[in-house]
Amino acid sequence: MNMVEALNHALDKNMASDDRVCVLGQDVGVDGGVFRVTKGLLQKYGKDRVIDTPLAEAGIIGTAVGMAIYGLRPVAEIQFSGFTMQAFDQIEQNMARFRNRTRNRYPIPMVMRTPYGGGIRAVEHHSESREAYWAHTPGLKVVAPSGPRNACALLHAAIADPDPVIFYEPKALYRAFREEVPDEPETIALGKAAVVREGTDITLVSYGAMMRPTLDAADDLKDLYKIGAEVIDLLSISPLDTETLVDSVSATGRCVVVHEGPRTCGIAAEIIARINEHAFEHLLAPIKRITGYDIHFPYFQCEEHYLPDAETIIEAVRETMQYDQ
Repeated sequence: MNMVEALNHALDKNMASDDRVCVLGQDVGVDGGVFRVTKGLLQKYGKDRVIDTPLAEAGIIGTAVGMAIYGLRPVAEIQFSGFTMQAFDQIEQNMARFRNRTRNRYPIPMVMRTPYGGGIRAVEHHSESREAYWAHTPGLKVVAPSGPRNACALLHAAIADPDPVIFYEPKALYRAFREEVPDEPETIALGKAAVVREGTDITLVSYGAMMRPTLDAADDLKDLYKIGAEVIDLLSISPLDTETLVDSVSATGRCVVVHEGPRTCGIAAEIIARINEHAFEHLLAPIKRITGYDIHFPYFQCEEHYLPDAETIIEAVRETMQYDQ
């Protein structure tokens, strides 16, 4: 399956096995979603469980919060992550806080799915990477898959979780490649990173769409420069798997972090802070971060100059390896 098909498969399996699971959002029913992730679900489960909403992001999330309070497990889709800002008040004030506000009497078992990131030559508000907003917000879990199989497994885990999960889908990967996806549900524990490539010389950390250039860079580093890079796929941005990061960097002594969101106060900054707190004495060089720029995401032809690529990652690794204390 590609990632679109894998996400659809996870939704279908959950809706078939648990009639509390429902889907809502703009165009999720008749049209099957703007990227066709919910294609066919209306025909299988009907309009009471696959709900086409008005174009009203705050209404979509507020309705989903109410559904979760009353015992359902809603999966709300916001068409593009740039439009989650229209629902910011509902997300921050209610979705994230209601369990704490009611002293655990009312958990919010809901998922907000939204495509994020660049790489598809989209217009304004369609290419943002604002995961740092949500990672900074207590009460929310934030995940970002990097391929069809872990997308399916993470969505199973997110729907089953008793707390609200923001599910960031890298739309550049929606149809980029295919993987074997088991028919029977498998889950990935939220809050656990994956070591997807072993190495002894340096640790590369990334997530979502940036895993592709990171893995490409790791391949070239090994083939061209005999540098063995250990590659960590975060999968979960919040909670963050500090233990896996620290264990890897303690062994390699060097690290480069890659993400496409803006640099200032980004996820890389938090990762570097935690490594400094827990593995500083093991570092052989300063940690580098390869990120997007502190600007609005550019249009069309300029995308390629904004997004990190394998060449930039390789250059950062070589500089880190050559650092002389």
